[in-house]
Amino acid sequence: MTDSFLVMMRYVWALPATIVGLALSAVALCAGAHMRCIDGVIEVGGGCLRTLISHLPSCARFAAITFGHVVIGIDHDVLHEVREHERIHVRQYERWGLLFFPLYVGSSVIQLLAGHNPYRDNVFEREAYAACAERLR
Repeated sequence: MTDSFLVMMRYVWALPATIVGLALSAVALCAGAHMRCIDGVIEVGGGCLRTLISHLPSCARFAAITFGHVVIGIDHDVLHEVREHERIHVRQYERWGLLFFPLYVGSSVIQLLAGHNPYRDNVFEREAYAACAERLR
């Protein structure tokens, strides 16, 4: 198999999650956000996103969130700061496809039931933070 075929298959495998990200991006764009494509990943940020996200329940607030090959963030400065971390999540979507949604939620539920932090102790977040820390060494 050629490299371009493998790249295409990663995009196809993550496509259902990317479609979710594109749908949410449409809402963000209506709220004044701007879209950029960086290294094959769509980043959406700015506009009124910071305000809209601040109205979410505290457990659902985020600075940036990834859906397949789409990353939505409160602004482009934040997207730049968290780019490496969010790219790990892009790779996780490429690995797990649509299964990423239930696996991520399941990991958070398991951590919550064990009395741990459902975000920081989530196996997917630990992988992203560890990969970023490893690159800093």
